Amino acid sequence: MTGNDIQVGATSRRGVLVTVLTGTLLSTGLGRTAQAASVVRLEVWQDPNCGCCEGWVAHMRAAGFEVAAHQVADVVPIKVSSGIPEALWSCHTARVDGYVIEGHVPAADVRRLLAERPRAKGLSAPGMPPSSPGMDIPGTPYEVILFGAPGGERIWARH
Repeated sequence: MTGNDIQVGATSRRGVLVTVLTGTLLSTGLGRTAQAASVVRLEVWQDPNCGCCEGWVAHMRAAGFEVAAHQVADVVPIKVSSGIPEALWSCHTARVDGYVIEGHVPAADVRRLLAERPRAKGLSAPGMPPSSPGMDIPGTPYEVILFGAPGGERIWARH
């Protein structure tokens, strides 16, 4: 033990200092870096007068997505250019990491899509399901559809 190593119980002052500094680095600098790496940016096109679209955006932000919202008078051109079949349309359209998200798709389904990375265009919660995020009227089951996949459309999730 050197002159700088004063025993505190069974731990030296240097050991305590290393532990405190390591904890500080992990809880501040490194923690922020890991958190920043997990943030996913999502762009959404929505009618500026649609409250349920704002509810869905809030749901996605609360789930940790960084959302850039584009207020547009007509969302149809983005749906058409994104290749969404008309039967799957909803009130807003989003793009995230190469996929299209149509309507009130829950954040957990988007996270699963990004983790599994199926060959597809994206996900849709067709129409405006009452119990979906942003609509928030409980009790009505609905399905999320994977579309643009080689095998055709299929159910991705049931809620």
